[in-house]
Amino acid sequence: MSTQANAAPIIIKRKKVVAGGGHHGGAWKVAYADFVTAMMAFFLLMWLLNATTEKQRKGIADFFSPTIPVNRISGGGEGAFGGESVFTEQTLARNGIGATALQASDERRSRGQGGTGAQEQQEKVEEMLRGLTGESEVAPEMTKHIITRVTDEGLVIEIFDRPGAPLFQDDSDRPTPLLKAIAAMLVRVTAIVSNPVAVEAHVASRPVVVATNPVWGLSSARADAARKLLDDSGMAAGRVIRVTGHADREPAARNPMAPRNNRIELILVRDRT
Repeated sequence: MSTQANAAPIIIKRKKVVAGGGHHGGAWKVAYADFVTAMMAFFLLMWLLNATTEKQRKGIADFFSPTIPVNRISGGGEGAFGGESVFTEQTLARNGIGATALQASDERRSRGQGGTGAQEQQEKVEEMLRGLTGESEVAPEMTKHIITRVTDEGLVIEIFDRPGAPLFQDDSDRPTPLLKAIAAMLVRVTAIVSNPVAVEAHVASRPVVVATNPVWGLSSARADAARKLLDDSGMAAGRVIRVTGHADREPAARNPMAPRNNRIELILVRDRT
């Protein structure tokens, strides 16, 4: 028998290589990128909330929620915007609420967004106190002690202590000449509106070890002292409708014992009629 008959058959195995297989299974990368982006946006939001003031946050919110209307009334009208410009009162574009800044609806008035009356006058007061209009009524040293903000109740004028420049003498309810000057100025500035006024006082916390904590009595006495200053400076009789002492329950600074928490708040109460 020949040797060729005993030889095993030769088997040739060919392996097919498919190019581009590395692209499979990459969907997790897209999901991970979306997750990282969302986390970055979340941390940016947390940073903004901590690093900005209430007015700055309101401005940011307004930027993403524009209030330029689309039309004054629902439907009808001539042209897409019913007028020449969306920024003019007579040709205001439509938004379907049947009201404008000059012709406010009851809903807008209830939010203090109506027209040319008390709301615009309150804005004028706020501008004067900020020094935006260059009014000589507000001296630079006074503006350092004053901030304003708008709440649901009305325009809040906050007057607070600064280092070396307190509003009251020696931790008492005796006003300093600075507070007397500020009170006289506020009476003049707020005379352009007729809103009722609420007077509220806040004080800094005391150490826990004190035997008798005076914060309640002191804040109430300071609120009443501020009311008397307003009356003595010529504020219309009966305009003050509320005098409140809040003790140290609503600190303005993180440190409850910080002098910044010593403050008087005058609220121009919004007219609900």
